[in-house]
Amino acid sequence: MDRRKFINTAFYGTTGIGLMTGLYTWQIEPFWLEFVQRKMPIINLPAHLHGKTLMQISDMHVGNRFDYNYIIKSFLEAQKYDPDFVVYTGDYVSYENDEQYGQLEEVLKYAVEGRFGTVGILGNHDYGNNWSEQSVADRISRLLEKANIGILKNQQRDIHGLNFIGLDDYWGLNFSPEKIMRIYDRRKANVVLCHNPDVCDLDVWNNYKGWILAGHTHGGQCKPPFLTPPILPVQNEKYSSGEIDLEDGRMLYINRAIGHLVQVRFNVRPEITIFKLEQA
Repeated sequence: MDRRKFINTAFYGTTGIGLMTGLYTWQIEPFWLEFVQRKMPIINLPAHLHGKTLMQISDMHVGNRFDYNYIIKSFLEAQKYDPDFVVYTGDYVSYENDEQYGQLEEVLKYAVEGRFGTVGILGNHDYGNNWSEQSVADRISRLLEKANIGILKNQQRDIHGLNFIGLDDYWGLNFSPEKIMRIYDRRKANVVLCHNPDVCDLDVWNNYKGWILAGHTHGGQCKPPFLTPPILPVQNEKYSSGEIDLEDGRMLYINRAIGHLVQVRFNVRPEITIFKLEQA
């Protein structure tokens, strides 16, 4: 092969690889949902809940940034797992205007519900523009409650022996974790829902020992192999995705999100997490 043919072959080969990678990150991985299965040992878990399942769904981002019918199809797949508990950890919409209410209502017709119960918390995007519109958060909350998703705002709810503690969003208007963390009962089987994992570094936990389920980061959406994601919306960059032992009795799990802010993913597939409960 002469020099000119070599250069042309290399150019077209590199271009083809680039196009294939671009197509993959735009049209394939953003819709290649993974059901991640993990064990969840919980202190004080009642014997009757051993072996039951808890499903975490996070960051749906229903709106105009991608075809949200993918979320509906994902919910139909998730329903086949027949989870005992379902938790939603915020960012139900990518809010732009009132159109998102109708879009969310359509998606929620297919929402996954737990056999024992379903709860959720709000994320920053559920507070509208600049995370500062209470009326948006209120209307989204009403739609979620209508779909049997009980929204916890610095509140707790005991369901069949499992106590869910829901913190309102760190960047939203009503962040007040002390309100509930100072009165939670250590004798119960507790699970905390917290949209933004940066809250784990605040002095608000009152010696809590147990699981914290978060979202918000999307795992960065794009991650070079063997490197950390270049863009993460958190101050603590170790809070990317997956299971993180905080080494003080707390175990953090960050869900990679089912939806996307931008329809691009690489090496960070969208996720629904299924935890199998066991006694710690």
